[in-house]
Amino acid sequence: MPNEVTRRELMRSITAGGLFLAGTMTPLSSALAQTREAVRGPQKQTPVTRAPATLANEKVAQPARELSILRKTGVLVVGGGPAGTAAALSARRLGVDVTLVERYGYLGGLATGGLVLAIFPLYDKNNRQVILGIGEEMMQRLDKIKFGIIERGKAPVYPTVDAEAFKYVLAEMILEADIHPYLNCWGVDAIIDAQGAVSGAVFESKSGRQAIIADVVVDASGDGDIYAAAGAPFEKVIDSIGLVSRIGNVDIEDLSGENFEHQTGTRTQSKGARPTRGAPIPVLQGNVGSPTPAPGVNWLNMKGPVADALDVAEVSMLELRHRRALWNNLERARKRPGAENAFMAETAPQMGVRLSRLLDGVRKLTMKDAKAGTKFKDVIGYSGDYVTPAFQIPYSCLVPSKLENLLAAGRCVSADFELADTLRLIPICWVTGQAAGIAAAISIQDKCKPRQVDVAKLQRILRQQGAYLE
Repeated sequence: MPNEVTRRELMRSITAGGLFLAGTMTPLSSALAQTREAVRGPQKQTPVTRAPATLANEKVAQPARELSILRKTGVLVVGGGPAGTAAALSARRLGVDVTLVERYGYLGGLATGGLVLAIFPLYDKNNRQVILGIGEEMMQRLDKIKFGIIERGKAPVYPTVDAEAFKYVLAEMILEADIHPYLNCWGVDAIIDAQGAVSGAVFESKSGRQAIIADVVVDASGDGDIYAAAGAPFEKVIDSIGLVSRIGNVDIEDLSGENFEHQTGTRTQSKGARPTRGAPIPVLQGNVGSPTPAPGVNWLNMKGPVADALDVAEVSMLELRHRRALWNNLERARKRPGAENAFMAETAPQMGVRLSRLLDGVRKLTMKDAKAGTKFKDVIGYSGDYVTPAFQIPYSCLVPSKLENLLAAGRCVSADFELADTLRLIPICWVTGQAAGIAAAISIQDKCKPRQVDVAKLQRILRQQGAYLE
């Protein structure tokens, strides 16, 4: 029987400086002390004037109230997923003050908390990697971590990351960059100035409802929550919503063959079948998914039914049903050789929302553009091969048609529904995020509106930051 460490013994070890931060020689107690010097026990309360909602005649009214200003910043990035972290890092590298706000308690969005571990599309038809920049830097950091990433540099096979390693890498990069982060903080409204331009956003957290004032806002919320609140025109769409999981203690993977949509075979089997490589499973039939960097652990990408990601009642019921379905799938998987002792290692803490809002931008990128290989003077990057050959992405699809001082990044940019299914993918969110962050910083430094940014300067800085523009 292993020796168990009690909480008191653990705290005594910390006090003695016996625990260290991972990857450093910094005592954990020192790191905590640098964060805040606090004394345990009752605390003095600062009186707060509250204005609760009132109920009268079956109507609820919210009185006007003054919000405390949490922070004033240059660039405010709302959303800490792939697009948001790329936007925050790229903007900070130009020397502007950056604040990053994320609704969950970790960074990475669907690439980490959503367990969407596939980094694709990265390559063009010639197996050349066309998505580089900050996203490539993130993967290079994962290269150095044991069990951090697999299948690197093996085009057309795309890499698969470990979610926990990726959370660590993103936390490290944001802290190193001296970006001001706020986690567990949900953007709920926009702040508009007297000229109708965005001047920040309102957030809800355990600290209450607070405001962050900003020169430029990057909406990387995924759902376009801030630009919608600000009144920017958009198209609402519905799409499949799944829930991804990780299954442990398996040495097989799902394979696609001629006769079966999803077979199961050994990890080295290739004759007559190919690995699904994380392809979304439309129907769960005892599936075990695809390998991850962690030995014996697979990830299972559920496609899920079409649903409204903006309807709280609908997504609440859907998530509960997904969790029940995943457990039933596990029990069926245990009947297969190679998965008899499989266990549920993790279900994602957030559902896999694909699309919900699409911005009405200065330019709407379309599937017709992609298939035609349209070239844009304001190109900010490429997609990789997926439904279409690699195509250019213009800056103008990040800029609202009417709203000022805001840029969109990630899956909520301006595109038609058909092409948005590609633009939502993780590496392409890196592309739009990095461009939005740089453009926001240029807007501040050159004292111009985001729609007036010098595109040649934006492209030059993108190249300096390692992006591929051809």
